[in-house]
Amino acid sequence: MILVTGANGQLGSATLAALYARGAFATGGSRAPRGGMRRLDFDDPAGIDLAGVSTLVLISAGYAEDDQVIGRHAAVLDAAVRDDVRHVVYTSLTGAGDHLAFALAHRATERLVRACGLPWTILRNGLYAELFGGLLMWADHGVESAFDDGALAAVARADLADAAAIIAADPAPHSGRTYDLTGTPITATQVADRLGVPHRTIGLGEYRGRLLDETPELLPFQPPMLASIATGIRHGFLDGTGPDLSDILGRPVRDPLVTALAAASATRPGPSHVALGRARPATT
Repeated sequence: MILVTGANGQLGSATLAALYARGAFATGGSRAPRGGMRRLDFDDPAGIDLAGVSTLVLISAGYAEDDQVIGRHAAVLDAAVRDDVRHVVYTSLTGAGDHLAFALAHRATERLVRACGLPWTILRNGLYAELFGGLLMWADHGVESAFDDGALAAVARADLADAAAIIAADPAPHSGRTYDLTGTPITATQVADRLGVPHRTIGLGEYRGRLLDETPELLPFQPPMLASIATGIRHGFLDGTGPDLSDILGRPVRDPLVTALAAASATRPGPSHVALGRARPATT
């Protein structure tokens, strides 16, 4: 049986759906399980039960500080060894993202995966096209961002889910492999042009200030994460692409510009809100 962790999350649920579409024998794990899922709380190591699981798709539990994320991943990997899981597929971060504020937890987990003694595959996922579009901020004149003219080799989440499902369904050919799953480079100006509005660049200092002053719902570790994405895109560190994703999928990747456009459109304020100025940036 294949088990996908974080199955109530966006990538986890999409991966589980892709496995079902392939006819795979799979289930999800979550701290709040539903529909036949298995209860899986990484913060309760003694309660992690992976009995009967042949392939574990470990979706990064990255919504926390690094020490907590790494501790969670270590706990589930310990359980995988104890319960005789035969293969671990870990969803990591693209190699171009080493400078990002959330990279360390991914790289530390990759070390744990390689050292655990189980066959493994690491999927270094590029940043979501949904995230790129959601981080554009609406203002009365159009959209704003701190990306300047920088491009992101963005990936539609559905493509990453499909790739994880393909590998989890037949992991043996991918054992010991690390794949860099990036998409087609897109820019904020391209998204704005599709929206039919201008794009205005703001400075990184102004962007960080907005995150700190105007988004009180963000957790303390999130503003540095978002600021690091902005400066990485702006200065050309995240625009590299490669063939791994399309090779695994056996088809061209989805157009990330279409996905980013949909995400940006979803946050577009109505006429009564445009005059209020900038919208809060999306974080997922």
